[in-house]
Amino acid sequence: MADIGTYLKKHTEALVKDVGIEAACQITGKSKATLGRYYSDNVEHADRFIPVDAVAKLEGASSFPHVTSALADLKNITLSYSGEPGTVSRPGGVNTDVIALSRRFAQLMSEYQDAIADGIITVNEAKRLLKETVLLQQVLLDMKLHLEEEST
Repeated sequence: MADIGTYLKKHTEALVKDVGIEAACQITGKSKATLGRYYSDNVEHADRFIPVDAVAKLEGASSFPHVTSALADLKNITLSYSGEPGTVSRPGGVNTDVIALSRRFAQLMSEYQDAIADGIITVNEAKRLLKETVLLQQVLLDMKLHLEEEST
C-alpha cells in the first residue's frame, strides 16, 4: 500500500503544481499547508490523501487529469482524453501525431541520457522524466483519438 500511496501523492503534487498552488487553494477552499499535506512524503502525512471532490475540481482546471490517470494506471485502464467533452480540439491527424510522438520520445531519451550520465537519477531528474513521460502519454492519447476518428 505504501507504493500506491507514494504514487498517488506524486500525481497529486503534479496536479496541484499544474493548476498552481494559489489557484488550487481558491478552487478547493483549502490552505497551502493542507494541500501540501496531501502530497507530502513525511511519515506524519502518510495516511492523508486529497479528497475526490477536490481532485475533480482541480482536474477541471488542469491541463491533464493527473490523479485520474494515476488511478487508471493502477488498474491497467487506458483512458481517452480529449481535453473538452464533445469537442475535437486536436489539430492535425495521425501523421502529425507520429511526428509529435517521435519528437516527444527523442526528448524523453535526451532527458534520460542526461539523467543517467552519472549513474544516478536524482529526484529532480526523475521529475523531468515523469513530465516528459506524461507529455508522451498525451501525444499517444491524441494519436489514439485520431485513429478512432478515422476508423469510424
